[in-house]
Amino acid sequence: MEAHGSGLRRVSVLAFCVAGIWAAYIYQGVLQETLSTKRFGPDGNRFEHLSFLNLAQNVICLIWSYIMLNIWSSSNAGGAPLLSYWSAGITNTIGPAMGIEALKYISYPAQVLAKSSKMIPVMLMGTLVYGIRYTFPEYVCTLLVAGGVSMFALLKTSSKTISKLAHPNAPLGYGLCFLNLAFDGFTNATQDSITARYPKTSAWKIMLGMNLWGTIYNMIYMFGWPGGSGFEAVQFCKMHPEAAWDIFLYCLCGAVGQNFIFLTISRFGSLANTTITTTRKFVSIVVSSLLSGNPLSSKQWGCVVMVFSGLSYQIYLKWKKLQRLQKKRKPN
Repeated sequence: MEAHGSGLRRVSVLAFCVAGIWAAYIYQGVLQETLSTKRFGPDGNRFEHLSFLNLAQNVICLIWSYIMLNIWSSSNAGGAPLLSYWSAGITNTIGPAMGIEALKYISYPAQVLAKSSKMIPVMLMGTLVYGIRYTFPEYVCTLLVAGGVSMFALLKTSSKTISKLAHPNAPLGYGLCFLNLAFDGFTNATQDSITARYPKTSAWKIMLGMNLWGTIYNMIYMFGWPGGSGFEAVQFCKMHPEAAWDIFLYCLCGAVGQNFIFLTISRFGSLANTTITTTRKFVSIVVSSLLSGNPLSSKQWGCVVMVFSGLSYQIYLKWKKLQRLQKKRKPN
């Protein structure tokens, strides 16, 4: 009976994590798309300073992580020093900025799909630079994702979707997304290296370090000189409070979503988190298509299914590998 109660609690916590991640990031996606396409005020001005979203996100997450660190962490001793995050902070500042800027040139579904192909640069660099050999099923996953993204990019986008973009330019938009993935790869590798060197570093400390340096770099970039774009972004928010409110909610969703991601990883592992976030991306595309007026053709939906079939197969392969490792660890 006790085991049954424990299992039920575990399922309830998992359902809570799924609901939290989906709600936070799907709504954040809606807000991101709104800020990149909506015209504010009687003059119909667009919010052109999308990089400002990264600075706002850094500040909110910095405050949030500092509060959580002081509430939940009993001791901060033995963690990585804040100085160790300076290099990852650079790539974590540039990468997301490119991903957000891409929304000026391609639709939100196209951006989500392109950013879902993280395995392509990882495997490419692994093969060419480190000589890593991958299995045939892993190449099948990559082929499905790469083929789906490429076909989606080549298919004609609806005129309704194009009319909402600030500066339609598919090659530039997809190029920014793939540069975003490359910078994210370096950021993840650096974070793994820091965690390996300082195993007592908590998730909140990592979040604090990354967002501290992100805030510093973004402040310099946006407010470091008289003509910095940050001044124009603040002025726009003063003239259009609705935009300022959307930015605040966007940042809050990111901070709340981080909480659920950390909870999922700590309770159920990174594979469960990958599964939840992957399905969330698919739902985000569906929501964007149905609610935000980005209609996809049947061929484009075929490409979306192709990409997420590859991602789902990759998750299945990771799960099988995890099962084999757990069997080996069990004592005979």
